[in-house]
Amino acid sequence: MGATRGMSKERGDAGEAQALAHLLQQGLSLVRRNYRVARGPRARAGEIDLIMRDADGTLVFVEVRSRAQPSQGGAAASVGSAKQRSIVFASQHFLNSLRTLPPCRFDVVAIDAGRVEWLRGAFDAQSPLR
Repeated sequence: MGATRGMSKERGDAGEAQALAHLLQQGLSLVRRNYRVARGPRARAGEIDLIMRDADGTLVFVEVRSRAQPSQGGAAASVGSAKQRSIVFASQHFLNSLRTLPPCRFDVVAIDAGRVEWLRGAFDAQSPLR
């Protein structure tokens, strides 16, 4: 792993921990962290950073994005349509393991220069990021 990739992974892990702490403070509970669906032995088809459960029973699939500098563009804006499709694919895989389907939503936790913004219902399975 290169030095840049290592710093990026560390920043991503720190952002994910910060997002998790924020969501737990807001009353959500952790169901699963870093849920991955493989397409093959070396290719990932989808990944969900956090799967949480809201107090009302809603299953929440959370994408966490961190940006150290605002000049890099907003963290939320970096969740494009390809990433959304990947998250939706992984969420469908996860839901196939459940006996009953709970209400679900897709959230984004955007961390820009340390500032946390929680975007509830940021996108859905049929539409791009609002």
